[in-house]
Amino acid sequence: MTTRLFSRFKSLPLIVLAALAAATPGFAQDGTRNLGNVDIVTSLKNMPIQVSGSTPELQTLARTALGAHGAFRLQAQGFAFDVKFAPGASNQVQVTLTKAGGAVVLSQLVSGNSSRNALLRAADVAVKAMTGKPGFFASRLAFIGEGTGKPEVYVGDLFLGEVRQITNDKALALNPQWSPNGGRLLYTSFFRTGFPDVFSLDLNNLQRSTFVSLKGTNSGARFSPDGRNVAMVLSGEGNPEIYVGNAQGRQITRKTRTQAVEAGPCFSPDGSQIVFTSDSMGSPQLFVMPAAGGAARRLVTQLSRYCAEPDWSRADPRKLAFTLRIGSGYQIGVYDFSTNTAKVVSKAPSDAVEPHWLADGRHLVFTARSANRRALWILDTENGKATSLSNASAGMLSQASILDPR
Repeated sequence: MTTRLFSRFKSLPLIVLAALAAATPGFAQDGTRNLGNVDIVTSLKNMPIQVSGSTPELQTLARTALGAHGAFRLQAQGFAFDVKFAPGASNQVQVTLTKAGGAVVLSQLVSGNSSRNALLRAADVAVKAMTGKPGFFASRLAFIGEGTGKPEVYVGDLFLGEVRQITNDKALALNPQWSPNGGRLLYTSFFRTGFPDVFSLDLNNLQRSTFVSLKGTNSGARFSPDGRNVAMVLSGEGNPEIYVGNAQGRQITRKTRTQAVEAGPCFSPDGSQIVFTSDSMGSPQLFVMPAAGGAARRLVTQLSRYCAEPDWSRADPRKLAFTLRIGSGYQIGVYDFSTNTAKVVSKAPSDAVEPHWLADGRHLVFTARSANRRALWILDTENGKATSLSNASAGMLSQASILDPR
């Protein structure tokens, strides 16, 4: 194992989870909680809406979902739209959208994989009708939970319903990442050799196979947008470097050649570039290079000497989220490729790390990290609104990967 990697990137997931104490009990494997033409309003940053459901379950989940969206403010009077949800047939929900004056502008029956999923999909339909942008409520999460006492991989919906534990390695598990079609997960685990290897998990049958197990560190695997290639970090030839292989973990080629430590590769939305972290300038900074290899250029943020954990927005290719250090803590920043500038978008009282974009290119999921807690939150990068997705009974949750609604 490369000591240098672990000593120099102390806020990256390999270090964070390796140092975690025993998990908070109480995380259940079957879920923590189950829990016409429209005039698009674009001038309001915070649109007042009324949200209701014809059953207590629909009402609670609908208000939770739409209340987490930074573009809306839930209120009973003076609203621009009245959004109503009612159950249909099995795994169906009817969504009705009415203007404040009483005109019905949307009435649609939405199907899902479950009644809960149908409600989240229906809420996404309402968001698209009101804002013109896609919703993200029907997203799927893969994340690390510690309900068993060891970090394991879980999947569930965005609001931590219908949660399943899908690994039982009883060893350190890290960095789960969805394939674009949602059929597979790649993740790093120490369970077989005691060293970090990358594994592939088929979600249809939960069959696991070794993806990459080479000499040294194997970590940070992430699919290209078309699912044909995987970027990863390998250290078998010396320093941790960026490599790219095919979707079966073969035909692996080295893409960086430096004396530095590279980490956190992420493809651009069109697959032509890779953003990654390198400490070639003495501290972690962000760099972009062609996916085929070649010279890398630094993304100058002017915010911090520590910038890591990049995630390139699939919905808005101009935006790159990342973690930066401010003083003794960490917050989320967004780099704008159209202006070559960056800004801090989170205001978390504790560390805010591990950002991952949601489907609208405005919101993201991040980990709120303190000495005794790891929790998942939604962040509106336009107005700073943050909404907790997990409560204390869920235990330690971190390292979310997002599968956009399908």
